[in-house]
Amino acid sequence: MNKITLLCVLMLSMITHTFASEEAKAREGSISGRVIDASLNQPLPYVNVLITDTEGNTITGGITNDDGTFTIENIPEGKATLSIQYIGFKTSTRSITIAKGNYKVNVGDVFLEEDVESLEEVTVVAEVTTIQQKVDRKVITIGKDLTTSGPTASDIMNNLPSVNVDQQTGNISLRGNENVRVMVDGKLSNVPIAQLLRQIPSNSIKQIELITNPSAKYNPEGMSGIINIILHKNTTIGFNGNVNFGLTKEIFAKFNSSIDMNYRNGKFNFYGNYGNNIGKYANFGFIERLDDQSEQAFDFGNNNKSHLYKIGVDFYMNDNNTISFFTNQNVFDGKGDGSTAIQFVNQPLQLQNFFNNIDNNVAQYNGIYNHKFKKEGETLDLEVDYSVFNQDEVANFSFVNIPFPPNYIDNVDTNRDQTVINLDYTNPLNENTKLEVGGEIRLFETNIDYNSSGLSVNPLQDMIDNNGDEFIPTPSTDFTYKRDIYSLYATYGKTFEKWSYQVGARVESVTEDASALSFSVNGLEDTPFENDYFQVYPSAFVTYSPSEKNSYQMSVSRRVDRPGLQQVNPIREWSTPLVSSFGNTNLQPQFTNSVEFNYTRKLENGTITAGVFYRLVEDEINRAVYIDPLDLNKSILTFDNFDNTTAFGLELSSNYRPTKWWSLNTSFDLFARQQKGIADVLTQPIGTATADDIEQTTIKVDNIVYNFRLFNNFKVTKKLNLSLFTMYRGEEKGLQFTRKPMFMVNTGLRYSFMTDNRATFSFNYSDIFNTMKFEFEGDRPYPQVGEFNWESNTWNVSIAYRFGGGKYRALRRKNRDDNEASGSGGFM
Repeated sequence: MNKITLLCVLMLSMITHTFASEEAKAREGSISGRVIDASLNQPLPYVNVLITDTEGNTITGGITNDDGTFTIENIPEGKATLSIQYIGFKTSTRSITIAKGNYKVNVGDVFLEEDVESLEEVTVVAEVTTIQQKVDRKVITIGKDLTTSGPTASDIMNNLPSVNVDQQTGNISLRGNENVRVMVDGKLSNVPIAQLLRQIPSNSIKQIELITNPSAKYNPEGMSGIINIILHKNTTIGFNGNVNFGLTKEIFAKFNSSIDMNYRNGKFNFYGNYGNNIGKYANFGFIERLDDQSEQAFDFGNNNKSHLYKIGVDFYMNDNNTISFFTNQNVFDGKGDGSTAIQFVNQPLQLQNFFNNIDNNVAQYNGIYNHKFKKEGETLDLEVDYSVFNQDEVANFSFVNIPFPPNYIDNVDTNRDQTVINLDYTNPLNENTKLEVGGEIRLFETNIDYNSSGLSVNPLQDMIDNNGDEFIPTPSTDFTYKRDIYSLYATYGKTFEKWSYQVGARVESVTEDASALSFSVNGLEDTPFENDYFQVYPSAFVTYSPSEKNSYQMSVSRRVDRPGLQQVNPIREWSTPLVSSFGNTNLQPQFTNSVEFNYTRKLENGTITAGVFYRLVEDEINRAVYIDPLDLNKSILTFDNFDNTTAFGLELSSNYRPTKWWSLNTSFDLFARQQKGIADVLTQPIGTATADDIEQTTIKVDNIVYNFRLFNNFKVTKKLNLSLFTMYRGEEKGLQFTRKPMFMVNTGLRYSFMTDNRATFSFNYSDIFNTMKFEFEGDRPYPQVGEFNWESNTWNVSIAYRFGGGKYRALRRKNRDDNEASGSGGFM
């Protein structure tokens, strides 16, 4: 009897449990429906669908499919809220009830309406430029105010803190040092920097990052750091784009235009861009020698045409996998002409005239695969980038009243290719900890062929007394340079309460091989060079934020500055009757150890950032100036390695809005550094000296330089803005000369019109007092004063128009770094 009773109890328990389980299952329901664009009457893919309880706590959620449909399951019985959210649209919410007889709820078609205010926030460029100090970089978000400063990236650069651009050569410096790497969307380009900056339209730039102390994740090249130009990326659904036209003039007219187009639908995003820059440029100046009262006068001109093309596609395979590809094609045609006039006392005027033609083509091919793991934030990225650079240069030189050399023609053919493969893995170990590891392969090879119709002194003859020298045809040279870099890195970061830190290291194995084959009537001469080295580049960052208004940062890193191609190229880079420049194939890399402190204070109407830095440079690369032993009136410029040097400085920058109609950006930077170099000096007066009187000395120059910038933006009406910019560069001492202070004032206006302010007219008047010029004085290798001028007193007019009905954003291509764009859209 007891057994029967026990058996009945067990059976009853099982039956009760079964009914309870079925009832529990029945209490879970589902919601389905379809999301439609109210204005286009088309399904919306990838829309966020969120289910919350009556207290606002999230229960579950998902996204719509390609056809706009969605089904959300496992919703517990009871009342809940359905929320459908998408950027650029108003959020749609409705109450639902999961109950008996209503466990499968179908809400049908949900029509989303455009949110005009949200749309403007997403698609319209900010009115005012802002500067934000992050742990390892200063991020400048380019507003419409700054794009009126000029039509190209080169014009914008001079408005940035601690950045200077030489308007004659196009060389860029950061914190007073030209050993800086320039990247576009996180990628180095094969295009020469000066050419690159003049080809990128200013209104294509979203942000510029000044990465003065990069983490181990970055390539460690660049003594003073990295300048990363981030371009606008368009991923709005539908067909849309913008077009720009500009004209700049002082002496000659210069034209620039660009068009960006994008089509996004479903899983594909297609984009294409074209831009050009066409115009003539004038440069002129003089140098006076104080020892022999001679004078050189320079008059140079360029007629350049550049065209950039870009086409790409992003393929969103699913929520976790994205494949992207783009190609850049850059075509450049430059023609230069000029004359150098030399006047010695009681002698006829001497002239060197030249004409050169430079054609180069750059092709870049880039592909990225991004995979997102199930864990939020865990990603794997594989990127392959291949670029080719080809350039042909023909230079004609002719002379008047100069006995040697005779007229000649130089031909220089340059070919180089670069392959970069990156693999990056990111794993957020928990909410406060992140691990990053990766590797990079960077293969670089260049070949330069040089031949000339000119004559040179036979090196087998006496090199001192050249009166009886035999002249032979200038030897042709074939220079080949290869550099292969293999690297691995790891970074570990953690955040807790008010503190955060990141430590990391990058290890690199580098192989360099160079060969300079010289062919002459005396036979074949080979000058080989090999250099293999292994280095570790550590980095560390610490941030302390005691409150929302205050933040302190400290960083340390080790970096390398490998010799640039022109620094190692033994072929003559350029020449005037009195100066020639050559590279040095035996240059070694220089290494930089940096420490930096920054403080950021958030104000009610802006921010203030202050920072100090210190650098120790090992085996510094710098200029060496020699007197030509064949002609004591001539100089030879080259490069060499020197002892360790130091540099330190401070920076101040601020964004502030004193009133609703007035906003300003201002910056002040001061740096002190010691430079070392080699220069020849004559121990006897120039008229009586011989080659035996040349004495080599090591030069040390201690230098303190400061710069100040102030950019004002005045909002007159909702459509009209005025701007005023002023810049001052303090005196700067160099190995050859001392540059005098430079000063400039620019003004401009911007007017928006048409529906939704789709069109913008801009006018900018640069250097309104015509004060920008490069004045200098020096005594190495000879006492001299001089001045160089360019077209700085220019006016520029431009008009921009955006078109299309892009209304909302799609998924973004995965970036290699949270602050680094991956390159879709925009130029380069």
